[in-house]
Amino acid sequence: ALHQLYYDPNIENKNLAQKWLMQAQVSPQAWHFSWLLLHMDKVPEIQYFGASALHIKISRYWNDIPADQYESLKSQLFTHITRFASGSKIVLTRLCVALASLALSMMPEAWPCAVADMVRMFQAEDSNVDGRARCLALLELLTVLPEEFQTSRLPQYRKGQVRSVLAQECGSVFPLLEQLLQQQDSPGFIKQKVLKCFSSWVQLEIPLMDCENLIQAAFTSLQDPELFDTAVEAVVNAISQPDAQRYVNTLLKLIPPVLGLQEQLRQAVQSGDMETSHGICRIAVALGENHSRALLDQVEHWQSFLALVNMIMFCTGIPGHYPVNETTSSLTLTFWYTLQDDILSFEPDKQAVYQQVYRPVYFQLVDVLLHKAQFPSDEEYGFWSSDEKEQFRIYRVDISDTLMYVYEMLGAELLSSLYDKLGRLLTNTEQPSTWQHTEALLYGFQSIAETIDVNYSDVVPGLIGLIPRISISNVQLADTVMFTIGSLSEWLADHPVMINNVLPLVLQALGNPELSISSVSTLKKICRECKYDLPPYAANIVAVSQEVLMKQIHKTSQCMWLMQALGFLLSALQVEEILKNLHSLITPYIQQLEKLADETPNPSNKLAIIHILGLLSNLFTTLDISHHDDDHESTEVKKVPVQQGPNPVVVVLQQVFQLIQKVLSKWLNDAQVVESVCAIFEKSVKTLLDDFAPMVPQLCEMLGQMYSTIPQVSAIELTRQLVHIFAHEPAHFPPIKALFLLVTSVTLTLFQQGPRDHPDIVDSFMQLLAQALKRKPDLFLCSNLDVKAVFQCGVLSLKFPEAPTVKASCGFFTELLPRCGEIAPVGQVVHENGKALLQAVLEGIGGQASRSLMDHFAEILFALNKHCFSLLSIWIKEAMQQDGFPSARVTPEQKENFSQQILRERVNKRRVKEMVKEFTLLCRGLHGTEYTADY
Repeated sequence: ALHQLYYDPNIENKNLAQKWLMQAQVSPQAWHFSWLLLHMDKVPEIQYFGASALHIKISRYWNDIPADQYESLKSQLFTHITRFASGSKIVLTRLCVALASLALSMMPEAWPCAVADMVRMFQAEDSNVDGRARCLALLELLTVLPEEFQTSRLPQYRKGQVRSVLAQECGSVFPLLEQLLQQQDSPGFIKQKVLKCFSSWVQLEIPLMDCENLIQAAFTSLQDPELFDTAVEAVVNAISQPDAQRYVNTLLKLIPPVLGLQEQLRQAVQSGDMETSHGICRIAVALGENHSRALLDQVEHWQSFLALVNMIMFCTGIPGHYPVNETTSSLTLTFWYTLQDDILSFEPDKQAVYQQVYRPVYFQLVDVLLHKAQFPSDEEYGFWSSDEKEQFRIYRVDISDTLMYVYEMLGAELLSSLYDKLGRLLTNTEQPSTWQHTEALLYGFQSIAETIDVNYSDVVPGLIGLIPRISISNVQLADTVMFTIGSLSEWLADHPVMINNVLPLVLQALGNPELSISSVSTLKKICRECKYDLPPYAANIVAVSQEVLMKQIHKTSQCMWLMQALGFLLSALQVEEILKNLHSLITPYIQQLEKLADETPNPSNKLAIIHILGLLSNLFTTLDISHHDDDHESTEVKKVPVQQGPNPVVVVLQQVFQLIQKVLSKWLNDAQVVESVCAIFEKSVKTLLDDFAPMVPQLCEMLGQMYSTIPQVSAIELTRQLVHIFAHEPAHFPPIKALFLLVTSVTLTLFQQGPRDHPDIVDSFMQLLAQALKRKPDLFLCSNLDVKAVFQCGVLSLKFPEAPTVKASCGFFTELLPRCGEIAPVGQVVHENGKALLQAVLEGIGGQASRSLMDHFAEILFALNKHCFSLLSIWIKEAMQQDGFPSARVTPEQKENFSQQILRERVNKRRVKEMVKEFTLLCRGLHGTEYTADY
């Protein structure tokens, strides 16, 4: 089988062999054949399989080993490890892992001094095996022991016990490691192994002071290029263990050796050795980031900690452009967060002292970060790959987040200093600055203004005065100017006289495809925040927007944003103005749509239709003259236009209704076109609410025709919106009722033909039924609604494999059951068919449905118990008497116990959910297994 697995070219045979071997590994015979496979005359692949099988048996089937065989197993493993010390490396490692697993299972009772024994065994003279090979084998064994502990399947209480035994046993390991590192004649590969071994042990939460000598030795090893990487890992692991902060004196002793690396760091930076600078930076950051609180607490040592902070500052400002000539600076960013948090968490007196020391450091940090955020020269940037550009973009976002955070420490003074620097740059005629410099300062400003309320800042007016002076020669700079204006849109709403300073720049940028995202999103922000101050500019904004839309400068999503911007803008105008603007804006699209409606459907005119319908629905999303959105924002009386006559959106919709119906008639089979049509009405209904009323009768009729021809989800969703908003108003009840009944009867027909192909329709239909019960339960009193059929469809939907559909069906029943008393047809159906519902719910709990749905099933049981108690007690008894139901794994006692628990709990829904979770685990045979840990 092993020959087949390793050497047979036929993949089928390989797979068969692998399957058979996996069974062999766990069989009782593995104890016997593993040793035979380890014979020295076998090839390493076969020996490796033998060693792996031993490890699997020891780690997973420990309880199968009789206690009187522990010793012989142990000595056999020692013998084989000694034998393989000069043999195959991979087999040696596997055997070491097997012995490690054995030791962990026997500690501390059956093998009290396991680690000391291991060291002794390998130090004993053995003439057959060369001393170096023995030494390497011992180091391998000691390295894998803590690793095996981390991944072992020991129960929780044993894990704690074994961890503390191991931590004590480091007394047998560390002196040996120190000796090997300090010996002059130890070869490099042994020292390498020693450092790896130390790295492995420190992760067992060994007191930091016990590691002192080894950490110092690891610092010395950093001078050796061969050992550098391994020494970095060892030092970082030792410093980063969570327990280390308890040993403040040891931490203080580590600062000088870390500072001692500065010369090596400078040389590495000068010679462009990125690996070395990266490694040293990792060490400095590990000490600073993990222990800043503990080290700041030592006030008398403030200077040495400040020196460490300055070393990290050097790493942040390391020369070169990230990620092309350096990758180190990004490692330091979280340190600055941590340090600031720790300083701000001190009591006021201590905080004041540290603020004095560290405010200048943070001002320096801002300069360093803005320098790092600068773009390279255009020529250099042209050679960057798209991946490097993307990494640089993300890096700048991280810098932006850091600056926003630093604002907490430095406050308004930070904005003033950025503004002063920008002013000097833009007004200095002798030394013209590079665009990169200007861009970075603006980027810093925008990072802060985007998330922090700058409305009270006295530098913003000056900044808005400076912006038009920037000579924009480059896309990146232009983008940042746009985003900066966007971040100040709320300020502009409070200072409308300044709008004219920046609006022309934004409108000019709209015509540049390269500035598409920044210019459109900025215009949208201005139109949303400042809409009541924009009427004087409205004609101009609409004209420019129309021009760029007609020229098709922007991609689809930006066109949609632009329409939303215009919706905000028009909302603040007088009704006749709105209609006039809408007319000029929409007419070209309506003409296009009329042309498209006459053409034979094909893929390219489909895209054009969807695009136009999308533009209309995005415009109607934000065009809201009732000011629903302003009520809670501001108590001042805004300039609200007095509304006369019907809502402009309704006027437009009524004008284009015929045309939309015509488009629909040709594209009824196409889900995307139907969805785009529904979206127009759905967005309008959501925005206009009651103002939409005049459209209700026509829309209900059109939806009915659409759904009867080809049932589609988007039509049900829109029906649900209409039920939600209009069903309880007597005037609109007739058309809504007719539509609801039509959708229901069409969907019931679909159920008869086989609903399995339409889980999404079933899902939406269940949500519609639940909405109807919530908003207008009278709909279930209609004589021509077949409540029984609807109920049966719900039961069927509970058995769907798609979780969202089942969840929606549960929602329907959770709304339906409480209506048993007040709606006679519902009461009657539940009385006659409730048992089938209970049966389906129990099947789901018994293992048919995903475990994520158990809370929803519990809601149904809770509602049944609350509203149909006497029936439930009969049904549950009958259901549970079926053999092997709801699962063959539960006993009659467990079923009886569950039934009684459910029937007793009529108040506390959370308890019912817990019972259901417990019972479903029993049904699935998962109770008490590791699968339930996260449950």
